[in-house]
Order: sequence, then structure tokens, then C-alpha cells
Amino acid sequence: MLFQLTSYLKFLLKSQNQHGLHSPFVYDLVTKCFYDKSYHGGYELIKDYRNDLLRNKNLIEVTDFGAGSRVFKSNRRPVFSIAKNAGITLHRAKLIHRLTKYLNINKALELGTSLGIASSAIAANKKTSLITIEGCPETSKVVRKQIKKYDLNNIQLMNTRFETAISQLSPYLKNKQETTDNGQPPNSQPRTDQKFDLIYFDGNHQKQATLNYFKKLLPTAHNDSVFIFDDIHWSPEMEEAWEEIKANPKVQVTIDTYQWGLVFFRKEQQKQDFTIRV
Repeated sequence: MLFQLTSYLKFLLKSQNQHGLHSPFVYDLVTKCFYDKSYHGGYELIKDYRNDLLRNKNLIEVTDFGAGSRVFKSNRRPVFSIAKNAGITLHRAKLIHRLTKYLNINKALELGTSLGIASSAIAANKKTSLITIEGCPETSKVVRKQIKKYDLNNIQLMNTRFETAISQLSPYLKNKQETTDNGQPPNSQPRTDQKFDLIYFDGNHQKQATLNYFKKLLPTAHNDSVFIFDDIHWSPEMEEAWEEIKANPKVQVTIDTYQWGLVFFRKEQQKQDFTIRV
């Protein structure tokens, strides 16, 4: 708790709003997307999807492959409590929806579906095709019902370990014979042409895992892609991971919003790091 308080105070001291931003790209992103107060049609779907989960009192057995939970002491958890305590906030869900629209995202990947609140926010932009990966079988069952209920046909849910899914999506990895959610080994070779406009990393808040996923998925980025890392100030180790990501030579622009770290690869941009309140 003390670490979170200290890191947030440091963030506030360094952070800025739109004033004094000398990058036209970042200035437009902040003023036209981050601080956009206008109504977006996708907001209703996001709110309905999230409220539906907040009313769900069913207990499920959660399989956690990441850093674990600071809130829950047991893996047997009510759905509404997961949505309230572990799911993305409505504020952040609206923001990722605006980002998806503003950046004209066509193909997106999400590592860590949880109950699919962020997934619904991305897919509420019907132009966007989303692949979302969740390791927990029980959580995935809830999400599949939600996807069907809200007609989110542009979401492909993969219930498998991140490593298995990435081996099929990233172009320079061998296709290991691991089972997918249907119990069958993947029969396709890795996609050498697979590129994503957006990748949302929200499933394993550990330094080495975060860096591994970043490096393995780096070949799937193009000049206008954005990578979003959740909980970059979760721990000292996650802050170290964020610093390593920022220093990667392929990374041109980064934005630290405290909860999220956004990474852009725009070769035409001067290499810059921003700390911005949202």
C-alpha cells in the first residue's frame, strides 16, 4: 500500500495535462480522445455489459496464472465481486473505447479477458475485430455467455495459456503442440503476416512475463500500432519492466497515465516519454 501511495505521488509531481505538449500527435490524442467529454454510442453497451456482471451473484472457481489478487483471499469468488474489484473501471472502459475509435483500430489483441469488460469496450466499436485470451476456464464460460447475450460477434475468445496463444500469433515462434480450449493441438502454423493495431496487456502483472510477452509480440506491431500495458505501477518490478519497454529502440512515444502505459512505434516521431493525467 505504501509503495502505491509513493508511486502515485511521484506520478502526480511529474504529470501534466494538455498544456505544454509539444508533440502534435500527443496533443491531439490528449485533447480529442483522452479529454473527450462527448457522448459515444458504445457507452450504453459497455454500461449494460458491466452492470449485468455486477448483478451476477454466481460463484466461480478462478484459476490465476499471474501475480495473484490483492483483494481476494480465495479462488472461489462471486462474479459481481470480480467485476467490481478486478474488472476495468467504467471510466477506463470508456477511455479504451474512445482510443479504439480515435486510432481507427481494426485488429486488436487482449491478453487477459477476465470478465470481458474491456473486451466489450473495444468491441463496442463494431469495426474492430478482437482476439482476447483468458486462461481461466470458469471465467471464460461467463464471458462466452456475455458475448452471445450482447451480440459481440467481433470477439474471438481463446481459453488457453498466453504462451500457447502467442506461439500461434507471433511470426517468429515455433508452433508448439499444446492444447487449445477445445482440447486439440493447434494445427496451423504461426501467422507470419499477423499484425495488430492494438494490443492490451492485462493478464500477468509480473516483470519477466510482461517483458516476455512484449518481446514476443513486438513483431506483430506496425508503425501505427499501440500497445497498452495495465498496472505499470503495480510493483517496483512492474515499474522496472515499464522502464525497459520505454527504452526499447523500436519504441518512439510512450504515455504514462499511471494505471496504463501506452506505447507507440511511429518512426516519424521524435523519441519522447510523457506522463499525463487522465
